[in-house]
Amino acid sequence: VVAMDLGQIDLAIEDGSYANNPALMDYIGSLKKTDGRAHVMSLISDGGVHGHIAHLIATLRILSDAGVAVVLHAITDGRDVAPSSAADFLYRLIGDLPNGVVIGTVTGRYFAMDRDNRWERVATAYNAIVNGVSDVRADTAEEVIKSNYAADVSDEFIPATVLGDYQGAQDGDAFFCMNFRADRAREILRAIGETEFDEFDVGTRPQWSMVLGMVEYSTSHNDYMRTCFPKQKHVNTLGEWVAKSGKSQFRLAETEKYPHVTFFLNGGKEQPEEGEARYMAPSPKVATYDLQPEMSAGEVTDEFVQAIEAGYDLIVTNYANPDMVGHTGDLNAAIKACEAVDQGLGRVLAALENVGGAMIVTADHGNCETMIDPETGGPHTAHTINLVPAVLVGGDANTILRNGGRLADLAPTLLDLMQLDKPTEMTGESLLV
Repeated sequence: VVAMDLGQIDLAIEDGSYANNPALMDYIGSLKKTDGRAHVMSLISDGGVHGHIAHLIATLRILSDAGVAVVLHAITDGRDVAPSSAADFLYRLIGDLPNGVVIGTVTGRYFAMDRDNRWERVATAYNAIVNGVSDVRADTAEEVIKSNYAADVSDEFIPATVLGDYQGAQDGDAFFCMNFRADRAREILRAIGETEFDEFDVGTRPQWSMVLGMVEYSTSHNDYMRTCFPKQKHVNTLGEWVAKSGKSQFRLAETEKYPHVTFFLNGGKEQPEEGEARYMAPSPKVATYDLQPEMSAGEVTDEFVQAIEAGYDLIVTNYANPDMVGHTGDLNAAIKACEAVDQGLGRVLAALENVGGAMIVTADHGNCETMIDPETGGPHTAHTINLVPAVLVGGDANTILRNGGRLADLAPTLLDLMQLDKPTEMTGESLLV
C-alpha cells in the first residue's frame, strides 16, 4: 500500500510539522525579502481528490501568522462534491479567513484545472489570477456564487471572475498551488512558471520571488517550482516488476485518463519502463462529455484489440467514459457512455478469446452507478465510495477470484495470472483461488 498525498499532508498538519516545512519557510522568507504578496491557488472543497479546504485554511493561518499578505485564488469544485456546494465552502472559508488574507479571484475548475490541452479555458483563469483581467467582475465571492446560481451555472463552470479592486500579481510576489494531484494542476502551472511557455500569450509575467507547489507535478515543473512534499520513490511497482521480469507491456487510454495508466500507475514516474509501449487517443473536443458520451472509446478499443493481437504480456487500459460522463450528472448520457464501453469490451473479449488470454475488469472508484443525489434528488456528479466489481475473464477454467479484496490486491493478482512472483514491496495478496 502506498500512502496517498492527502494522508501525508493531513498528518503533517496534525503533528505540527507542516508549519515548519522547509519549502514553506523558504517561501515565506522570499516574500519577506521582497515585501511581496503570496498568491495562493486552491480548490475550495473537501472532496479530497485534488485538494482539500482544510489544507488551505492551515496554510493561510501559517502565512498570516508570519505577517505575509495573501491573495487567495479560489477554484470552485462541483465535481468531486455536490454541483452547487461552493456556497457552503466559501462561506465557511470566509468566516475563517485570518488577518491579511483577501480573495482576489473565483474560478470554476472547468477553466483553472483543465487537463485536455484546452488552453482557451486555462487562459481565462490565468488572466484573472495573474493579470487581474476577466470578462466578469464582482465585488465579493458571495456575489459570484449568487449570480451564477441565479443563472443556473453550477460550481464547476463558474467563469473566471476578478473581485473588488484586485489588479493582478506584481514583481516580487510569490505563487503557491495547494492542489496535491498533478494532472489537473500542470497546465495552469506551466502558464504561470514555464520559461518557454507558448500555448497562449501570457504577456509580461511578474518576476515571482518563488513558485511553490504542495507536491511535485512533473520533472519539467521542478525546473521552476519548489515543493512542500517531494515525491517518494516507489520501488518495484507493477510496471517496473514486469519490466524486470523481461515481459512486455502496453498502456492505453484517451487523453483524459492517459496519466492514470502511465504516470500514476508507475508511481509518479514519467519515463516508460523498458519494454513498455504507450498509446494515447485524443479525447473529443467538446465542451462537456455528455455531448459526446462515446468519447474516444472506439479508438481505444481499436488499439486494445491490436495490442492483444500483437501479443503483449501485460496490457493496462482505461475506458474514460463512465467516470467522465458520470461527472456531468446527465443520466441519459451516462447510459450511452456505458453502452459505448460495453460495445468495446465485446470486441476486446472476442480478441482475448482468440489468443487465450485473461483479463480483469474493474475500477478504482464508482461514479455513474449513482447519477441522482439521494438527498437532494438533483444530479449526482461526484465519485462514490460504493464497492466496485472485479471480474476475471479467460484464463484457467478452474481459476476464480475470491470475494473481498482491495486495490492493493490487483497488482499481485495480475502477476499471479502472468505466473510471476510478486516483489516483497507489494503488501497486497492475489485474489486468485
